[in-house]
Amino acid sequence: MQLSANSSSVPRTRRKAAGVQPEPSHLAFLLAQRFSEALCRDDRGAGRDANAAGNPAEGPSLPGGSRQQGSAVVEFTFLGLLLMVPVVYFIITIGQIQGGSFAVVGAADQAAKVFVAQPDERSGRAAAEQAAILAMADYGHPAENARVDVSCDPGDCTAAGSAVTVTVHLSVPLPFVPFSDAFRLNASQLNASATQIVGKFR
Repeated sequence: MQLSANSSSVPRTRRKAAGVQPEPSHLAFLLAQRFSEALCRDDRGAGRDANAAGNPAEGPSLPGGSRQQGSAVVEFTFLGLLLMVPVVYFIITIGQIQGGSFAVVGAADQAAKVFVAQPDERSGRAAAEQAAILAMADYGHPAENARVDVSCDPGDCTAAGSAVTVTVHLSVPLPFVPFSDAFRLNASQLNASATQIVGKFR
């Protein structure tokens, strides 16, 4: 009794040795197995590299890691200073502008009150300017940065019932800038007005 030679009855190892191509399902399985083995090898290699970099006692990665750590500290310090200096300067400038706004409001109010208490217009203007200068000095602003304007409605500033309006102008220079007055480097121009009524009895 003879058996017919059928390729399906031949073992896979013998078919491979004989040069017979494997089935498509078996080929996909082999490719998936090879791919998974490659991924496992990459993961193990990455883990060894991470352990070597994290452990300062291992191998040749210590000098490079220390240099990278030192350069990161230098870069962080440099960038921190580079960003903090403008922020601090901006805060100081905003503080001076805010202080100047308080100064002009107080100076205008005091100057208007002093003006209507004087017997004539000339002495009233002089007293108003002096009061404005003193109020500016309390906030640290020099007199040369301020200007005082006086207007009356009606024109006679000493007549009873007249409205006297005093306007104070202030130039706030940029902080820590030398020769800012010569080059007119001002952070802001501020002004405030106050009005008082001349009374009948003074």
